[in-house]
Amino acid sequence: MGIIEWAIQFILDFINAIGYLGIFLLMAAESACLPVPSEIVVPFGGFLAYQGSFDLILVILASTFGCTFGSVVAYWIGLKGGRPFICKYGHYIRLNESHLDLVEGWFNRWGAPMVFITRLLPVVRTFISLPAGIAKYRFDVFIVLTTIGSLIWCALLAYLGYVLGPAWETLDASYKWFMYAVLIVLGLVFVWWYFDRRKKARFCALEKQASDKKNGES
Repeated sequence: MGIIEWAIQFILDFINAIGYLGIFLLMAAESACLPVPSEIVVPFGGFLAYQGSFDLILVILASTFGCTFGSVVAYWIGLKGGRPFICKYGHYIRLNESHLDLVEGWFNRWGAPMVFITRLLPVVRTFISLPAGIAKYRFDVFIVLTTIGSLIWCALLAYLGYVLGPAWETLDASYKWFMYAVLIVLGLVFVWWYFDRRKKARFCALEKQASDKKNGES
């Protein structure tokens, strides 16, 4: 058994062993930037609801509250640790200062929609809380939008696991294609943001040169 198969089996055994608490803890770990796939955890909970051993609503609530709790932990780590935390430990979760610059730019440009939308995106949703804390984004707004976005994400995954029943594992293959599409879109957004920032920087530099020239003539 490979490491990925072992990890998936561990997740399934963990949920079977301690029930809703297992879903809560695993989703909290995912939102605290640890490599736990919500696309396995929540659909499996939905499948257990399909079998009748779990309640679908409780699966959704346990996963949502887990997401929110883990997000709060990551937010406060970012808030207290700041940029030095990213410089020292970011490589463990594949984050660096350039990622932080990108996310801060998104916060400054889009604010609240940024927090909500990223909760519905694979990959990005896992890491957004840490930069949000470093950027000192409003905590009350962060909590509300995180909870709402996480509720939608978890409800969708749990329902898919419930509807698919024994075929819930096929969701993983479909999800991979969706993830690739999201990553491509995010890459295009990053390219647009980078060139937009350079354009504004050049414009500001030209304005400063014109202003300095005018002051020098006077």
